[in-house]
Amino acid sequence: MPSYVTLFRWTDQGVRNVKDTVTRSRENIAGIGKAGGKSIAVYYTQGRYDLVSITEAPDEETAMAFLFSMNKAGNVRTETLRAFSLEEMENILKKVQ
Repeated sequence: MPSYVTLFRWTDQGVRNVKDTVTRSRENIAGIGKAGGKSIAVYYTQGRYDLVSITEAPDEETAMAFLFSMNKAGNVRTETLRAFSLEEMENILKKVQ
């Protein structure tokens, strides 16, 4: 399954509702599971981003749909990076000419 690193920033609404953030994170973890994916880790962070998550999704369309669902709730904005494992990178490098 493709892996993703997602960087989250709270919106003004998200900050107003900060006491619900752990509940929302747990709901999102359950949601990605229902969509056929897997939550690997969720971290609350200091600095430019408020949260970082590592997830797997069965395909890119499922990942995008799930991100749209989270963003439309209005509590966060996301930046998502497709992540490649060592094995995936080895296969990619074999194709480099």
